[in-house]
This record gives sequence, C-alpha cells and structure tokens, in this order.
Amino acid sequence: ARHTEYRARPRTTDSAHTRPLAGNLLARRFEVTSSTPAWVSDITYIATREAWLYLAVVLSIQTRQVLGYSLSDRMPDDLVEQAFLNAWHRSPGERSVLFHSDRGSQYASSDFRRTITQLGFVPSMSRKANCWDNAVAESFFATLKNEEATGSYPTKADAHVGIANYIHGFYNPIRRHSSLGNLSPDNYARTLMAA
Repeated sequence: ARHTEYRARPRTTDSAHTRPLAGNLLARRFEVTSSTPAWVSDITYIATREAWLYLAVVLSIQTRQVLGYSLSDRMPDDLVEQAFLNAWHRSPGERSVLFHSDRGSQYASSDFRRTITQLGFVPSMSRKANCWDNAVAESFFATLKNEEATGSYPTKADAHVGIANYIHGFYNPIRRHSSLGNLSPDNYARTLMAA
C-alpha cells in the first residue's frame, strides 16, 4: 500500500467567482439509456510525495468511458479545456451534447465556454453546493481512489503513469459496470456502435 500523507487537502472547486453560470440542463439524467447525450466533467486532487496533482476528467453518460483527462501541478483554466479537447479528439463530430460540470471558475471561464460552444456542446452546471448533480464524475473519482490512487504516489511521474494505466489499461477496457449490463465501458460503446 502506498504511504498516505496527512496534509491539508486542496480545494478543487472555486465557485466564488463572478463568471457567468449555466443552468442545470442535465438535471440528473444519468441513465445510460438517456436520450440526451451528455458528457460530465470534474476535478479532483491526487496525492504524491512531491506535491498535489490535479486531475480533470471527462466521461460519457451513455458509455461511462473516460473520454479525456488532464493532470497538472496547478488548476489553471486550461486544465479542464485540455481534458475536454482530449475527449473531443477521441470523439469528434459530436454535436448538441450537454457538457455538465460543477460551477468551478475553470468551467465558467470565457475561453472554456467559447471552446465548447464553438464545437457544438451545450453547457450545463450543477446547482450551487450540490455534488449529487454531478454524481457520475464523483462516482468515477471514488472508484479511482478506491482501486488505484489509494494513497500518495512516490512521485508526480508515478502518478501520471498510474492514472494512465488505470484509465487506458483497466477502467475503460476491462472494469465492468452494473449500469452497463456488466460490460466494460469500451465493450458497451462497441455494442452501441453495432446496434
């Protein structure tokens, strides 16, 4: 087991800003069979013995796949933009998809809102102080921290390798989900494409 350090946990959501907010258009429609295509995103912290890292992820509601992610030493606005662009490059051509997040300043930045709307996505945000409105992303982080990031990584480089291996080598291709009929996200996505 990795050594767990007891230090103040960083905050990942700064909602005390004056940037424009989007309404909660997703409205907790988390079922994989939902007719409303949606991606969800959130930020969490990852402990290493060198420093904290911040992980932004983008998941598909319909397949539960981690479509994109980004790791950084800090939480600049482009942390979430890079995660989104990584997801979009994996699934280009998506249009009229809800992009749901919390009310964090990164998601409310003018550059990020411009990026997602120019690519045909519709912004949606959780209600104030309501983490259940983004339960799919929160659930992924709980799973990640229970199965992979269970303590502090020795180095930031180890965290990058561990997170990449978990997402690409286990979570998407192998890990079964009851909401997907006990298929992995990648296998479930293949069944949707074949249908």
